[in-house]
Amino acid sequence: MKHGKKYRESMKLFDRSHLYDTGEALELCVKTGTAKFDETVEVHLKLGVDSRHADQQVRGAVVLPHGTGRSIRVLAVCREDKMEAAKAAGADFVGAEDMIQKIQTENWLDFDVMITTPDMMGLVGRLGRLLGPRGLMPNPKAGTVSPDIGKAVQEAKAGKIEYRLDKTNIIHCPIGKVSFGAEKLQENLNVLVDAVNRAKPAAAKGQYIRSCVVSATMGPGIRINPARVMG
Repeated sequence: MKHGKKYRESMKLFDRSHLYDTGEALELCVKTGTAKFDETVEVHLKLGVDSRHADQQVRGAVVLPHGTGRSIRVLAVCREDKMEAAKAAGADFVGAEDMIQKIQTENWLDFDVMITTPDMMGLVGRLGRLLGPRGLMPNPKAGTVSPDIGKAVQEAKAGKIEYRLDKTNIIHCPIGKVSFGAEKLQENLNVLVDAVNRAKPAAAKGQYIRSCVVSATMGPGIRINPARVMG
């Protein structure tokens, strides 16, 4: 693959074969984020589990202390008695059957997160084929199906992110923007890693976090020593 000039310049800032401490890696990551926009910083954690087995799934959600730097559009689907709580918590769109119909008939998907209550899942379930492939389907493990819809909306707006394994046993998550600086990025990363560690399946054997890589949107991947990923 042929990379651009800025990418090649970024590659000169660090040793690709070296495993860095977290703080040093994030400082380098910030330096490589030289695009004209505020690049997102992502972490990629390869875990020592097999996602093909139900007892080795790793999935959950966590509120990052400094958020993600993204403005999240939240759709709350609930009964009328909970709509005011959803609005007060900052939901951008609130409704019930009307919103479900709008998604079905108009293919309307102008939101980043859908949050609903358990009693609405029978109706929301009809949208599975449409929302599932886009990662928008509400799920109790991600905190997007909750009886306390106000709290769930508040957390989503504050920077709650979902983490889950892909087919190659890697978790990919945003942990903020380049403009956050290394210190805030490290605090976000520590909270995420702590959550992933607590979600370790009992069936997982050997080293749990096999590798950790951070990168800015347009920058190269910088490897962190997995044994020292918490700082």
